[in-house]
Amino acid sequence: MATTTPPAGESEMPRRTLRVVGEERPPGAEAMPAAPQAAVEIWRVSPAGAARARDALAVEEPLEIRLRAGGEERTVALTMRTPGHDAELAAGFLFAEGIVRGRGDLAGVEHRPDGEDAGHDPGNVVVAELAAAALPDLAPLERHFFATSACGVCGRAGLEALALRGAAAPPGPVVPAAVLSSLPEALRAAQGVFEATGGLHAAALFDPDGRLIAAREDVGRHNALDKLVGRALFAGELPFAGRILMVSGRASFEILQKALAAGAPFVCAVSAPSSLAVDVARRFGITLVGFLRGDRFNVYAGAERVAGLASGV
Repeated sequence: MATTTPPAGESEMPRRTLRVVGEERPPGAEAMPAAPQAAVEIWRVSPAGAARARDALAVEEPLEIRLRAGGEERTVALTMRTPGHDAELAAGFLFAEGIVRGRGDLAGVEHRPDGEDAGHDPGNVVVAELAAAALPDLAPLERHFFATSACGVCGRAGLEALALRGAAAPPGPVVPAAVLSSLPEALRAAQGVFEATGGLHAAALFDPDGRLIAAREDVGRHNALDKLVGRALFAGELPFAGRILMVSGRASFEILQKALAAGAPFVCAVSAPSSLAVDVARRFGITLVGFLRGDRFNVYAGAERVAGLASGV
């Protein structure tokens, strides 16, 4: 168990020892440890040809933040994150929300294994215990539970609900590598605001020949995809069967969950997918292409939809 004490200068806060359980760190250690990674088998495609390879992915897992005081415990937030420094994440979140105003308000932070990973420590649940005798008013935090209902622990529940409804990617299309290689430039050409600001993500829908159907921008890549899905909903063009979905940035769990809900069989991203995104793609039969830049890209799932590649990834 690691303990910390308030630094000099916090005289306005009660001096108490803060218990941090489940995330050991040597006293004074400031170097950031390497983020956890997951290795997967992929197809690596370049002008020289296609070859099987192994790739390292940043791990993405849900984190549930709970608050405890006076014998009562409540979930206050659900989020997706790369595991590591979870106690700090929880404490920083509670401080930013005004639940705690200093170290003295926290009696301890416990890193608890969740139900799925009960054999592992740390897990995906952090419990912050308040020094107060009772929980404060948590109504202001409800937005963090509902706003993240498309991700995190709720996101996993959402995937289970989709699975029970028989959700799966529709068949096809089979797309040549040359068409995939043309998509990033087509996406960038469609991003008028990005050209002016350099600060927006985009989501775009293409036909199997690489012709742009529609594109939407937003400061958040998930919001951009929501806009694209909403446009298709209004136009009566759902599901995205026979289409290619392209997103700027990385392919996260949330992106794949939204793509699945929209019936997208093919998802491409400019940057890397997370480990959980690859899991979703493989489970539900979505073709997932990452690092799509110029004439090079990696295929993480559904290789049978890329012309010239055998299935098996």
